[in-house]
Formats: sequence, structure tokens, C-alpha cells
Amino acid sequence: MIKRIVTFLLLLSMSFALSACGTEKRVTDAATTPVAASTESSISVTSTPIAVTAEGLWTPSESADKIVVISDLHLGIDDRYSETVENRALLVDFLEKLEDTADVRELVINGDFLDDWFLPLAYPGYDDPDEFYRQVIATNQDVIDALNRLITKGINVVYVPGNHDMLLKSEVLDEALPGIVQARDAEGLGVYVTGDRQEIAIEHGHRYDVFSSPDSVSNKELCQNEDTILPPGYFYARIAASWILQGQPLIKKDYPVVTVIPDPAIDPDQYGAYLYYRVLSTQFARITQFERFEDKVFDMGIAGFDDIYSLKDFYPVQQEDGTISAPVLFENFQRTWDERQEINQVGVKNSFVEAVAGTLSTDYYFNQAIVQYLENPEKSIELVVFGHTHTPESRKVGDKLYINEGTWIDHNHLNPDIARTFAVITTGAITDAVIYEYEADGTITDITDRVSKD
Repeated sequence: MIKRIVTFLLLLSMSFALSACGTEKRVTDAATTPVAASTESSISVTSTPIAVTAEGLWTPSESADKIVVISDLHLGIDDRYSETVENRALLVDFLEKLEDTADVRELVINGDFLDDWFLPLAYPGYDDPDEFYRQVIATNQDVIDALNRLITKGINVVYVPGNHDMLLKSEVLDEALPGIVQARDAEGLGVYVTGDRQEIAIEHGHRYDVFSSPDSVSNKELCQNEDTILPPGYFYARIAASWILQGQPLIKKDYPVVTVIPDPAIDPDQYGAYLYYRVLSTQFARITQFERFEDKVFDMGIAGFDDIYSLKDFYPVQQEDGTISAPVLFENFQRTWDERQEINQVGVKNSFVEAVAGTLSTDYYFNQAIVQYLENPEKSIELVVFGHTHTPESRKVGDKLYINEGTWIDHNHLNPDIARTFAVITTGAITDAVIYEYEADGTITDITDRVSKD
């Protein structure tokens, strides 16, 4: 237990990672997608360089057996505070080369495609998320046009929801990208099962993140509705965005301190509340925005909210009765996790303590891939692809595989030496997965060995 707590406290120094179907079928249902049993199959991870040609990204094979996965594009409404501006032209170039690569069957956008979380606190309050997303689409029309050309070419383009675009409605995306396949299940979530043998599961990964998964439970009583799916991560991201845009000022803050650590064996409920407090208190000791603790800065008119809130409203503190809880938003947050997992269709549930302690660790998401898919006897999945963490990686689990395709944001402080990464999966009797970096000169570099954790 001591080793686990020390590991958890070390992870607190990390930041949140906040920073196949035919085209005629628009929306897939993860609960009803057939999964074929695998009999003769294997996973192969290679780092053999692909020959690059002028016509496309690589010399194509004879059959359309490639599934390309990208995620965490984080395209914003305004270039002044979008996380992907410098890399946008390279993204368009990448998509154009993909269009000319003859063996590409599918392009899967694995969440956080568009972004309504990375907004400064000064951004004007709004009450029409559909119109907000239409403006995001207009700001990034060159990317949308490139994706539409892929669809017209016959490449199956698939969207899986992420946390930063969980409010993006299917009809709004359909307007912009007619013919796109949308893999959705619970609200703000989805998983796409694909491959010749339905052996590949692709989802963003925020379903298992206590800070980022949809939360229609915690603020239901406060707001008197069940539409309040935005989790604490949304509010954290808004503050972080402001701090970054303010130049990351160092300002001394005097936030309330919880001094008594509950015993997890005696009071697991309050121990969970304490861990939630520790995560937020540690992050807000580092992220010191100009706005004060009590300033009403969250002008909320979306997702069931209709009020103005402060950091104080969702910051856990010691209450008069001795319990640890935020006073207004996400009150007794640790008590809603079980119900949230049920609503969010989590197959194998875990405890709040496990979820909150692991949410800053890439190991946690790897373990979720194992539990939910790779070693789940009810699934016949051989390869799991998550996004969300912004950390590209490849890990073997026996003869199966977990990969993360990384991100396309301009400045990834978690992995500053790796940029614009994507996964290429070859499906067939042998399923092969490789992770590449798209270089500024339009070439690609195989980084699978570099990001392997085997």
C-alpha cells in the first residue's frame, strides 16, 4: 500500500492528458456490433520502414488492408487559443497523401477531433453547443475539406467521440462530413470494432477516466436535470487554458488545505475523497491563473448547466462535519463513480480509489485495455487502440497488443520530442500494427520500437 501511494503521489507531478462498416451505415452501436470469434490469428509488431512514394505515404499492397488511426487533433474555434494551429497545414498534407495511398481502407479519428474544453475563462458564455461546433468546423474548413475528399475517394472515415468533443452531436458532424461513420454508444462515448475478423477495438479511453468520462450523476440534483455530462476535467481544462494563454504566471495561492488523511481500510469513501482533493490541489498549486479562488468565472449555459461558478465551487475542502467534499459542483464526487460506470457502459467496473489514483498514469489505461478487452473472456479482441493520453506507445500482452496513437497538437509537453503521430494497422490473417511520426517534410518515420514498452 505504501509503495502504491508513493507511486500515486509521484504521478501527481504529471499533467492531465487534457491537454468495419460500410459507408452507408452512419452510426454504429458498440453494444450490437458483431465480434467474430478468432481462430487462426496472430498479432505482429514490426518496425520495417515503409517505402515512401511521391503518390502517397507508402508503396501500397495489392489489397486495401490498411486502417489508419489518428486522435487528439484538438481543432479549436479560434486560432488564438487552439492547440493545433502550426500542425494544421501538415495535417491537411497528411490527409492528402493518405488519399493517394491506394491500400488505405479506413481512417479512424479516435476522439478529441474538435475541442470545446480548451477555452480561456474569458471566452463569452454560450448556450448553443451545436453552433459552437459549426464555428469550430468553419475555422478548420481545410481539414474538413480534406476529410470529405477521403470520403469521396471511397475511404471509410470513422469518428469515435473523445472527452473534449463529447458535446458534438452526430447531426452536426454529418452536416460537415456527409458519409462519415460515427461509432457511438453511451452519450459522449463510443468504440469502433473493425478488421477482417472484427479483431480490433478502437476507443478514445476517457470512458475509464474518472475526471474525463461523461458525468450525468454528480450535478443532477444541483441542476435539476440529467444533461450535465461535463465532468471535472472540463472545468480544470478551462482554467489550464487561461493559465497557459496568460503566459503561465507564478502566483502565490492560498487554497484550503486538508490535513487529515483518512485510513483507506477504515473509511474508503473519505480516502477516495482525499485522493480527489490531492489531485486537484497538486494541479492547482502548479497552475496559478490570474483569476482568484472565489471569482465567478465559469459562465455555464450548456450541457444542463445554467449558472456562473468559481474554482471554489468545485474545489474539495474539509466540511464542518469533517467530511471532504466540494461545496457546490461535484459534491461527494467519489460516491457517483459506480453509477457513472453503469451509465457509461463500462464492461468491467473498478473502484473510485483505483480510478482516481490511476488517472494520471499511462499504465492505468494499458491495464484497462487488458481488463476490458484483451483478457476479457466475453471479447474476441486481439488489438486495442486508445488515444486520450497524448503518449504514443506499443505494448504486447502475450500474442495480443495495445497501442496508443498519440496526438497532433502543436506543443506536447508530455512528449516534446515526438509530434504528429498515427497508427497504421494491417488487418488480415496476421494483424500488424506500426506507429509513425509525420515529419515536417512530408515523410514518415517508424517510431514503434522507440515507443515500445515491452
